[in-house]
Amino acid sequence: MSPAAACALRLTWVQPEDLVGHELRQAEEDGRDARALAARWYAAGGHPAPPAAGASPVPRPELRPLAEEILDALAALPAPLASREPTDLAALIAACPDWPDEPPSPTRPAAEGDALRDRLHAAWLGRAAGCLLGKPVEKLPLPAIRALARATGNWPLADWFTARGVPRELLAAHPWNRRSATTSLAENIDGMPEDDDLNYPLLNLLLLQRHGRGFTTADVARLWLDELPAGRTFTAERIAYRNLLDGVEPPLTASRRNPFREWIGAQIRADVHGWTHPGDPAAAARQAHRDAVLTHTGNGVYGAMFVAATVASAAGGTADVHRALAAGLSVVPPESRLARAVREGIAAARATADFDTVVDRLHSRLGGYHWVHAVPNAALLAAALTHADGDFTRSIGAAVSGGWDTDSNGATAGSVAGLLAGRPDRLPARWTTPLKNRLSTSVPSFDGIGFDTLAALTHSEAVRP
Repeated sequence: MSPAAACALRLTWVQPEDLVGHELRQAEEDGRDARALAARWYAAGGHPAPPAAGASPVPRPELRPLAEEILDALAALPAPLASREPTDLAALIAACPDWPDEPPSPTRPAAEGDALRDRLHAAWLGRAAGCLLGKPVEKLPLPAIRALARATGNWPLADWFTARGVPRELLAAHPWNRRSATTSLAENIDGMPEDDDLNYPLLNLLLLQRHGRGFTTADVARLWLDELPAGRTFTAERIAYRNLLDGVEPPLTASRRNPFREWIGAQIRADVHGWTHPGDPAAAARQAHRDAVLTHTGNGVYGAMFVAATVASAAGGTADVHRALAAGLSVVPPESRLARAVREGIAAARATADFDTVVDRLHSRLGGYHWVHAVPNAALLAAALTHADGDFTRSIGAAVSGGWDTDSNGATAGSVAGLLAGRPDRLPARWTTPLKNRLSTSVPSFDGIGFDTLAALTHSEAVRP
């Protein structure tokens, strides 16, 4: 029997023989000496990490016992960076000399009423528009994104991608993301299609409705098992889901055989934590931490806390984008890889007028990470927001034009820029009209919901006693 016949069902992101290569790369990034284990794996015929996919090109189920052994041995190796990149919240806060003060109680902005609701409405619309802009070019390399946009005169990126007018040979060389082209090119948009970058905010809204701001990580886990189809999860979230079904409890769900624990997954779940703590980045970061540790450790958690605090600051209605980003950095250990990368992104954006040059510099410095790792994407997000200086179109255009996780970065940039805009009618109509105030999702009870309704529901949680 051939390996392919013995492994007819490829369960991407969870099969041990596909995880070893990813964990070897993670070990290299966090300073563990895995050379002996890597040599043993490759001598047995194991694959390195695939550059973009969740499974190696050829099934090797016969390597599964060895893969499980090596994954456990890799986890036992000393981690030199652990002391300056803690995951425990108390140690993390102790490592942040500029951790923000929490405002005096009560912190619920009940009196702000319509102004906050308008900001949240613009944030939901901005998140959707930025995500949708990035969907057709997700997974494409940076030169392909630039070539496809330039072929229609859309560079710097300031409008939806389109196939109209793009030479056939260019489309053949750089095909759109196959899952998204039918719903996210300008000629195909009909409302906001389903995407995990919107599913997770819906789930976190549901989490707050059921458990309030005092939810636990176990509450997040139970909600996922009840409401989130396993097939709608990817990377670290799928590993954690599998771990839950194996009887592993949080926070071990984040670390057991999970080489994706520092990728971007927790970061895309963080907006609701910021939206519901306007002006209180410390509380938003704490809440994001409880969510993130179900699936992530270290820099993967920091990405979520950075976004939550940035969004909370912007949601308060008084900060500009630069103060908001500073609030985001204040909840991240300054010697961590993510903090260093974010500072580099901000500095490059401030010093360089041409954003393509900024992007090229970040790709040169951080291109060794996987394209959905939290570190390079947080740096790109911060650079895009800094360079755009609050302008909505420039914010989402820069975030998507920088490559890597295009839809996730576009979504978060759109959320922050929407909050800064303050009201839905201040967002350009070319971004909001095609959304038709309609979101598709597999999250129960939310399919077809309007963004105005979502803003009202989020506002209710933000002012909840």
